[in-house]
Amino acid sequence: MKIVFMGTPDFAVPCLEALIADGNEIAAVFTQPDKPKGRGNKLAAPPVKECALRHDIKVYQPVTLKDNEALEILKELAPEMIVVVAYGRILPKQVLELPEYGCINVHASLLPEYRGAAPIQRAILDGRKKTGVTAMLMDEGLDTGDMLMKAELEIGENENSAQLHDRLSALGAELIVKTVHAAAQGSLVGEKQDGSRSCYAAMLTKDMSPVDFTLSAREIHDKIRGLNPWPCASAVLNGKRIKLHSSRLAQGSGKPGQVLSLDPFVAACGEGAIELIEVQAEGKKKMPASAFINGLHVSSASELSFETKTE
Repeated sequence: MKIVFMGTPDFAVPCLEALIADGNEIAAVFTQPDKPKGRGNKLAAPPVKECALRHDIKVYQPVTLKDNEALEILKELAPEMIVVVAYGRILPKQVLELPEYGCINVHASLLPEYRGAAPIQRAILDGRKKTGVTAMLMDEGLDTGDMLMKAELEIGENENSAQLHDRLSALGAELIVKTVHAAAQGSLVGEKQDGSRSCYAAMLTKDMSPVDFTLSAREIHDKIRGLNPWPCASAVLNGKRIKLHSSRLAQGSGKPGQVLSLDPFVAACGEGAIELIEVQAEGKKKMPASAFINGLHVSSASELSFETKTE
């Protein structure tokens, strides 16, 4: 299959690698422009660009696809299919209608659930037990096109967004290869999405970080997992804000925010209790909770408590 691949971040790289390994002709890669990164604000290439260059594939980085220049390039490339994975650009109708087999998107959810920008994180934040990836025939809506193929997996009890991201990325790579094969064989059958079952996975924001210990331990645990690695959950302990990187459900009860034990580092919630595994004080690096507690030089759990929204 002659394919133009459109993608930008790490999530898209395994899909591109899988299509190459499967023997498809990757006519070109479209990705977002290089962006300043790090303290020196040096321009850094998107991961998909780096992957394409390693395979000597032509790379285009248009600011928009809505002008004639991008369209003319695509017409000249004449792909049979355009594969889109976390590209970050809207495809206009002229592009959607260009390839024989259409534009196929790999989306990190079981559509029609979690359309939008942050499906991986939102599934964890909502306490879902399973998720997956969907290969979809793109239309002019936001993740609204006909579903072509799906693959699902269980979300681990303590799995965070970064870990789930990597597993879904690998699953998406397997799915896109199967989808391309099915398209070539003429066996793909689209399924309309049920809009009444859809929900929107909005982008995460920093103001989501604060943890309210009057919530249940399960809700807090899901929040810590869902916001890892960014923007990261946070809480105020004895007047000082700390980041909460990882946790697990624990036994115990008490006033919400009350620290129940130092080793392990367990705090009471509105319902149940949570053990904090990795934390980070302001100006410090992420560390095991035991090391953090040792640095506080406290003798008993009663000396510590987390603030709650009711205080």
